[in-house]
Amino acid sequence: MRFTARYGYVGLAVEQKEFVAEGLNEVGLSAGLFYFPGYGQYENYNPSLKESTIADLQLVSWILGNFSTVDDAVKAIQDIHVVSIDPRGSTVHWRIADKTGKQVVLEIVNGKPNFYENKLGVLTNSPGFEWQITNLNNYVNLYPGAATSKPFGAIKLAPFGAGSGFLGIPGDVTPPSRFVRAAFYQTTAPQQDTGIEAVIQSFHILNNFDIPIGIEFSAGETPTDIPSVTQWTSSSDLTHRIIYFHTMYNSNIRCFDLKTIDFQRVKYQAKPLDPVKQQPIEIIQVQ
Repeated sequence: MRFTARYGYVGLAVEQKEFVAEGLNEVGLSAGLFYFPGYGQYENYNPSLKESTIADLQLVSWILGNFSTVDDAVKAIQDIHVVSIDPRGSTVHWRIADKTGKQVVLEIVNGKPNFYENKLGVLTNSPGFEWQITNLNNYVNLYPGAATSKPFGAIKLAPFGAGSGFLGIPGDVTPPSRFVRAAFYQTTAPQQDTGIEAVIQSFHILNNFDIPIGIEFSAGETPTDIPSVTQWTSSSDLTHRIIYFHTMYNSNIRCFDLKTIDFQRVKYQAKPLDPVKQQPIEIIQVQ
C-alpha cells in the first residue's frame, strides 16, 4: 500500500533505507522489530488486498509515521495485511511503546495478529513472547546481591564474590538466555533521576548483549567483513524524544534530538551510521 507519514521519525534501517528496523517519532512513539524464525507466519499475499497490504520490513515505518499511541497503532494494525516480500527471509515480531510507558508485542501467527502487553519491557527473538515469560519461572531462585554463607556438613560454603545471587543465570547468546538476562538486569536496575542517566544505564545493560563475531558460525565460515554480529545498539528517551545509538564500528554514543528537526521542511533521507568504519581512539597526551 501507499502511505504518507503524518509524523516525522528517525530510525535505523537494514538492507535499504525504506526498511526501518528501529525508530522513534516526533510525538514519542517507539517501535522496533526482532527476528522471529520458525514461529511467525504471515498471510499469503493477495493482490486484491494490495491497498491495505504492507511488507513486514516496512511496518515499523508505517507505525512511526502514522500513530502517536500504542492503542491507536494496535487498532489500525488489525485492519491491514502484513506479508513477506522475500520468502527466504525470517519472519519478525515487533515491540511498540509510547511515552506513557505502555508497551505491547505483536506476533503474527497463522496469518493473525496477536498482541501481548509487555509489562517487563523485554523482547528478544524466538520463541514466542508468552513462552519467554513462562520460562522466567525456571529462574525463580535468582536474586540481586550476594548469596548467604552457610554450613555444609563439616565445612562452610561461601560465595566467591559479589553478584552470587545471580549464580546460574544463563550466559549464552541464544534468544531465551538473552531474554532472561535482560529481564533480570533491567528489573534490578536502580531508578534514575533524569532521562540521560536512564539512557546511560540502559547502555550499560545493553552492552552485555554484544555478540562477538565467530561464535554464531561454524569453523571456517566466519565472515571477514564485520567485526561484530551486533550491528548497532540503541536506546530511546520517549519523553524528550531523543534516540541514541552506538555501532559495531564506533562505541561512542550518538543521538538524534527529534525536537530540533523541522519535519515539515526536511525530506526523507538516509545517511550511513558510520561514515568511517573504524573505532575512534583518543590519544591522551602527557606533558
